[in-house]
Amino acid sequence: MRIPRFYFPDPLAPGARVALPQDAAHHAVRVLRLGENDLVRLFNGDGCEYRARIVRLDKQSPVVLIESSAPLSCESPLNVLLVQGISSGERMDYTLQKSVELGVGAIQPIQAERSVVKLPGERMQKRMQHWRSVLASACEQSGRNVVPEVRPVSGLMDWLGLQASGAGSQAPGGELRIHLAPEAALSLRDLEKPTGPVVLAAGPEGGFSDNEHAALRQCGFVGVKLGPRILRTETAALAALAALQILWGDY
Repeated sequence: MRIPRFYFPDPLAPGARVALPQDAAHHAVRVLRLGENDLVRLFNGDGCEYRARIVRLDKQSPVVLIESSAPLSCESPLNVLLVQGISSGERMDYTLQKSVELGVGAIQPIQAERSVVKLPGERMQKRMQHWRSVLASACEQSGRNVVPEVRPVSGLMDWLGLQASGAGSQAPGGELRIHLAPEAALSLRDLEKPTGPVVLAAGPEGGFSDNEHAALRQCGFVGVKLGPRILRTETAALAALAALQILWGDY
């Protein structure tokens, strides 16, 4: 039987006894029916995986003993920041979940002109908390021990204003900046292999506006197409990430 993995948000160390967080406890006891002496694996984002054993069964918060730890990395050699136009509900969750499985390094949610979802004040904070939970769960499933960062939501134009404009497709430091544009002349295979990080910008449900495409180009982003068909927002970034991994990553 495969040993279950759970995200634990606090520091861990061999010999420590810790209570599983509420979500992990529910899944361990109510779903997987784990009992005393069963093994689990924990990770907290520090790059290690911790082997632990349930030593006290409590339906609210089972206690585990950390038996050992080992550095374990399945991170991609390709460092990708996904600049993702916020989409509605499960579409955004799906994009975030699968981008983790595809090895994304960090995610910058952005509000664009055609964004359907608006996130004022308290609602934005709740959504950010939810997204972090989605990423942690995706790491549990995919075996990653580093949880990608979800950066604070920003308007696209505001975010672009903070970026140093690069020359051509290779910005200073070898950073490759690309944005998805169905009408673009270039495809990913037409670009040179990056020598640094990749920044991938994908629009919301309605795509980027003409003004936003122009602003992206002015900031050193190169438009690329993913083929002759128009992809939905929850598909486009994932197809691009998979292609990037095949071209220059670990696939």
